Amino acid sequence: MVKRAAFAALVMSVVIVVTGGAVRLTASGLGCTTWPRCTDESLTPTAEMGFHGVIEFTNRMLTYVLSGAIGWAILAARCHRPWRHGLTKLGWAQFWLVMSNAVLGGITVLTGLNPYTVALHLIAAMALVWVALLMWERSKEGDGPARLLVAEPIKRLSYVVVVVIGLLVAAGTLVTGAGHHPGTPKDNKLVPRIPIDYDRLAQAHADLAFVSIGLSIAVIFVFAAVKAPPAAKARARELLIGLLLQGVIGFVQYFTDVPELLVGLHMLGATLIWIAALRIPLALRTREDADTPAETPATRTPQPAAA
Repeated sequence: MVKRAAFAALVMSVVIVVTGGAVRLTASGLGCTTWPRCTDESLTPTAEMGFHGVIEFTNRMLTYVLSGAIGWAILAARCHRPWRHGLTKLGWAQFWLVMSNAVLGGITVLTGLNPYTVALHLIAAMALVWVALLMWERSKEGDGPARLLVAEPIKRLSYVVVVVIGLLVAAGTLVTGAGHHPGTPKDNKLVPRIPIDYDRLAQAHADLAFVSIGLSIAVIFVFAAVKAPPAAKARARELLIGLLLQGVIGFVQYFTDVPELLVGLHMLGATLIWIAALRIPLALRTREDADTPAETPATRTPQPAAA
């Protein structure tokens, strides 16, 4: 039950990233003109607001679905016997991330889609994905202390991978802030944009992508050399494949004037790559049940003597 609930929360955290991107790509970022209501007079969109109001309001309503999935995960961890204290804390961490990001989303609307708050809104959503993934992975383990399966430098290398992929995602938010999809109809000149040349930001983002690909290849060879756990090797390969596919999408969208569909796929890919990177250090350690005693010479079951 806990695994299913944690996985549902993880899936919804990915869905909310993708639907948030759809709001921007359909120019519906100001479909609801204020927050927390949709208009000054109405909680819901009016007929005059049309398609854009429905899109923006639907994304807001999905926050409640996400909160419901997180609530299920919290209850499942709390009602499990024995009580999964650590998982319950991770569930509540997700809840407060959702609440704080809802407020940040409101600030984004109230500031007329300021590109910096839009970027922070996406980064906060990625933080939610991180915590949701951690809860799901932890739900498959015991509650005892973590035991490292590789040498300490290998663990630190996996953290470097996470940092570099995090920087890659953050750079993507800056490209978005200076790019072709401000979140409103393109004839709306009032929406501020990041005052940095779009091509330069895109090049910096591409450079980080090349660094990420090179680092992931190096990690694959290092893991093979040190005989890392099979799960860690598999996740490193998944990351490389995801980065290569994401790179293809990125280059195609750049040279085709960033069509909305490809940008949406690129956002989904960014989320999945973030997940792939985060899963690598989690595959380098294991946790047993907290009450499982360590085997000692005094507790080891004696074996029958050979004839």
